[in-house]
Amino acid sequence: MIDVQAAIAANPALGRVARAEETVWINPLYLPVEMTDGLCQLVVPDAAIDDAEARLARFASFIRRRFPETEPTGGLIESPLEDIPRMQQALEREYHCTIPGRLMLKMDSHLAIAGSVKARGGIYEVLKHAEDLAVAAGKLSLTDDYARLDSEEMRAFFRQYTVQVGSTGNLGISIGIMSAALGFRVKVHMSAEAKQWKKDLLRSHGVEVLEYSGDYSKAVAEGRANSEQDPMSYFVDDEKSVDLFLGYAVAARRLKKQLDDRGIVVDAEHPLIVYLPTGVGGAPGGITYGLKRLFKNNVHCFLVEPTQCPSVLLGMATRQYEKANVRDFGLSGKTHADGLACASPSSFVTRVLGNLVSGDFTVADANLYNYLRLLDSSEGKRIEPSSCAAFAGPRGLLTLPGSRDYCAAHDLTEQVLNNSVQIAWATGGRLVPAEIWDQYLATVLD
Repeated sequence: MIDVQAAIAANPALGRVARAEETVWINPLYLPVEMTDGLCQLVVPDAAIDDAEARLARFASFIRRRFPETEPTGGLIESPLEDIPRMQQALEREYHCTIPGRLMLKMDSHLAIAGSVKARGGIYEVLKHAEDLAVAAGKLSLTDDYARLDSEEMRAFFRQYTVQVGSTGNLGISIGIMSAALGFRVKVHMSAEAKQWKKDLLRSHGVEVLEYSGDYSKAVAEGRANSEQDPMSYFVDDEKSVDLFLGYAVAARRLKKQLDDRGIVVDAEHPLIVYLPTGVGGAPGGITYGLKRLFKNNVHCFLVEPTQCPSVLLGMATRQYEKANVRDFGLSGKTHADGLACASPSSFVTRVLGNLVSGDFTVADANLYNYLRLLDSSEGKRIEPSSCAAFAGPRGLLTLPGSRDYCAAHDLTEQVLNNSVQIAWATGGRLVPAEIWDQYLATVLD
């Protein structure tokens, strides 16, 4: 059991977290990359990311054939990187803040197939599982053209097997759509926070959706138990999966290419600052890890969580990791950011990120909708409320004492910050139905 009062006494930021105030927690265990390299290579070696990248390339012909929307990218599932100067100006006007440098939006909200960042890790893990099964059965060689997987013969083979996952929504969509496309039977265990339209979308793809009145952890526990009873079932474990993590880590290499193509240099005088909406931690954890492997100390990664559900922050700050629960701090765990509604964090990710992540901003639900409307009116772009959490980072970087202190400690001077690129990582949105957008745009919270 966490001694909450002792934790707050040791770190005053946790007092603001417990009061559900928007704040920033700066990671006291953050270290230069050269001091963490050995441990990182032991836990997730660069060769494993190489392997994940190569596997996604092998599946490109299948993806291109099965999902024609990926034709422009040759079967690779990738999102645009967009400048959003009008949003930068709108945030400065609305919140009376200064956002230095160049503000950009990484639009994983518009990834093909699943329309969210989960299309990276979730789809990757399904593809790896399919490859493992097919190769072991002698039905596929690593040198084959994987387009042959889009056949009735292969779908009949995969139909012997079941894939299961617990989800608040977007991970379930990515697992469900890709698993069903390959031929797997699919069960998605969904928590109370999951939106009805996401359940309906999954069912339209032939996915079995099981609903629970409990939170995300309950859905995961039920899914895991259900899967363990079936020897032909495979459970995608968002709380512990290394394969999910690797799928997300590949995103860093894709981002580097986009920056290179634009002539954007990342170095000590031109740092990269990235803000990642966070639920249980898998997607932002993998992306952070990949970015740190590439850009070393020249990238600064901040997580962003709802004020009522900052589980990764609390897991790392108390060093209780997966044992931490937001309710221990008097928080409800309830948030309009359904994709971030995880009361306890990933055991794997909170440990891996221990020395790599710079800090964690918290954001009130009311501001999620304010950011959503600002982005729509200024740039004509629409992303889910969960995605909009990312804007708390650039807004707070120079306005919150903790983040200002971080900048001072890491030589992020005014001149350096003016040369920086700040990236808000959008995590979902493309598949939202039109009538739901109307509801989002009209939602005003106190």
